[in-house]
Amino acid sequence: GRAVHHTRYDPPATMRVTALVLATAATAAAFSTPSTPTARVAHVQKFAASPMAVSPAFASGPSKSTAMKMTEAAADAGGEEKSLGKKIFDGYTKTANVATTLFPVWTVLCSGIALKNPAAFNWFSTEYFTAALAALMLSMGITLTPQDFVDVASKPVPVIMQFLLCYVMMPLLALGLGKGFNVDPSLLAGLVLVGSINGGQASNLCTYIAKGNVALSVLMTTATTVGAIFMTPLLCKTLLGAVVPVDAAGIAKSTIQVVLAPIAVGMSLNKFFPKIVKAILPFAPVVGVVSTCLLVASAVAQVAEPILNAGMSLQIPILLLHLIGGLVGYALPRATGFSETSSRTMAIETSMKSSAFGFLLAKLHFGDYAARIPSAVSVVWMALTGSILAVIWRYIPVPEGDE
Repeated sequence: GRAVHHTRYDPPATMRVTALVLATAATAAAFSTPSTPTARVAHVQKFAASPMAVSPAFASGPSKSTAMKMTEAAADAGGEEKSLGKKIFDGYTKTANVATTLFPVWTVLCSGIALKNPAAFNWFSTEYFTAALAALMLSMGITLTPQDFVDVASKPVPVIMQFLLCYVMMPLLALGLGKGFNVDPSLLAGLVLVGSINGGQASNLCTYIAKGNVALSVLMTTATTVGAIFMTPLLCKTLLGAVVPVDAAGIAKSTIQVVLAPIAVGMSLNKFFPKIVKAILPFAPVVGVVSTCLLVASAVAQVAEPILNAGMSLQIPILLLHLIGGLVGYALPRATGFSETSSRTMAIETSMKSSAFGFLLAKLHFGDYAARIPSAVSVVWMALTGSILAVIWRYIPVPEGDE
């Protein structure tokens, strides 16, 4: 016969992400369905009383009692399947906890692969990069409710302090480290950009892992991200002069797309579809870890050679930027009377600058190619520093009454 030619349809990234989320929700819902004997009996009784069970068409075959037995047998079989599904889901939960705890290891592995074989991440285009950032924020957004933000907003002092740490201490620290290590001017511009950018989206994930205050973390991220619209251009111009052109409108647009919109969608899902959210919630940390690892690897792969050529003269100041930021971000709040939970949250938020977002901004809106390199290096050290802090604090209980 005549050959039939099929045209391959390659759906856009957003459709693929949507399909993946829906499939995940369906799988989680199936696994989380209760399988107790009481539920199965109720199901059988409901079926026995239904029109289908007593209809002439059904009764014309086996007797009603036989039909009831068949229904019970089917229900028991379904119960066994559900029980198996629950066991699988429990196994997934344990595996996910271990995988989340090993977050720093995955970061190092992905960075190593990206440095050794950058071509492995050529498929991760800017479109996917933006989608992964959005997926990361969506995975955190579904854990929140509007009331969480109301509660946090009623005590704004931690948010104000972290905003000052983000846009006063960190830019000056970046500039001082860059000059202290005699970094090349174009790389210095990128380093100051890292110090002048908003708090990182991955900080929300690390706060979640550390059992911190996720709502406070997200509010801090949102505040510093909105602040980036005017603070980042102001700081770059003040500290660097005209070295780096900054597209404020582009930053504002990216902020809405990457941070605010996904959080709003996640909160809306949590409010209007709580059952679906409850089913997919166990997948949120895994989505966050995978998204972050892909973001780290992609950023590193795109500037792998310059990173290797930059050597320790760039690695050390960027590592110190995130490490000192985290230590001061914890010590200062504790010294001024903030709770352990709030101090941990501020430490992670201060340490974990939005390096992936900074890399995206440098790629889209900055003229000098070299300005991307510090952001790419920072992606690794930021994720490693924050994830190590998160894993350590995960196993250190918060003192009772100090939450």
